[in-house]
Amino acid sequence: MPYTVLMLASTSFFSDYGSHVRIWEEAQALQRLGHRVVLVTYHNGKPMPGLDIRRSWDVPWIKRAVVGSSRHKLYLDVGLSWRALRVALSLRPSVIHAHTHEAAAIGLPLRQMLNLPLILDYQGSMTSEMLDHGFIHKRNPLYMPLVRLEQFLNTQADVVVPSTENAAALLRRTGAVRPERLHAVPDGVDTERFRPYDGSPVWAAQRDELRAQLGIPPGRRIVVYIGLLAPYQGTNLLIEAARLLTARRPEVHFLIMGHPDPHSYRRLAASLGVVEHVTLPGRINYHDLHSYLALGDVAVAPKMSMTEGNGKIANYMAMGLPTVVFETPVAREILADTGLYAHLGSAESLAATLELALDDPALAARLGAAARARALAELSWEQAARTIEAIYAAAVAQRHGQA
Repeated sequence: MPYTVLMLASTSFFSDYGSHVRIWEEAQALQRLGHRVVLVTYHNGKPMPGLDIRRSWDVPWIKRAVVGSSRHKLYLDVGLSWRALRVALSLRPSVIHAHTHEAAAIGLPLRQMLNLPLILDYQGSMTSEMLDHGFIHKRNPLYMPLVRLEQFLNTQADVVVPSTENAAALLRRTGAVRPERLHAVPDGVDTERFRPYDGSPVWAAQRDELRAQLGIPPGRRIVVYIGLLAPYQGTNLLIEAARLLTARRPEVHFLIMGHPDPHSYRRLAASLGVVEHVTLPGRINYHDLHSYLALGDVAVAPKMSMTEGNGKIANYMAMGLPTVVFETPVAREILADTGLYAHLGSAESLAATLELALDDPALAARLGAAARARALAELSWEQAARTIEAIYAAAVAQRHGQA
């Protein structure tokens, strides 16, 4: 049966990065299955055609997207709560699907009021993200209360849907969530749009034009990255690896795409003497991303977080790009034996592993083809949506005593 889904997202949707891509693709895939999805989110963010978005009240002094942890969320979430209440009362949804723990906290009273199941789409630990972003530290007196709040929200959701099996295993191991309420749904990818460069004259001309627009000199071999720019994402280490690698391979170029604050990373590249080998174009429109990734010879995802998902890897895999990552459980789960692994936190190892991928065309081709095959077999959004649909059905039945 079709469901009416109230999605809650305590973020500036849409902002062209990983967690927003998951929200967007999940909503689109669920709508293709016949479900109605209404998303309640912050006042700012890009409109996305084909998705019913209801925004909280306007905050005129915040126009830029709020990324990660921020003190502004304290009052933004108040506005989001009021908007969510009004939408829930008029919509009378079948299920509440909360993205982030803050959204789950907003969804809890709505669940009690309307007797609805609450699904927590778990893309990582709330407190770990705060630590990663430097928003708090473990000595902060707020740290333990926030940990307890996160644990409470984990236990109160009817179902917790981690984006990786690794996150599900951590939650099981700590006893934070009962196993029967845990259902991992990995990040997917649109394998029709994200596909290997086919060598056609039209596509070749488009690639050449895009390279020229970006100012990448002819003949450069390109390492591509897409994602947030932040230390926990490995951005600083990636630019340090660029310094090490281009000293040995001056034909290599790094295309590091994303936000926020690409200017500070341009200054870092300049201070390391590699500004001529690093291009930081800033935010890339998600709908154009496949064209930019098609420029790459090798892709890289040097994320340092041990709890968050890493959705960009699925895009790289679908493109058939050999992919270099730091050795983490999440990266290993997604790539398995189709990727190349550097020692966590080592710019030297990252540079050496990228060099291996660039210097061994046979290895790169084999890994890229295997990654593409894995994406086709296991990482479609349609498959993810059918799993979520089944989760909804079981949760609604359980909530109404029909299980």
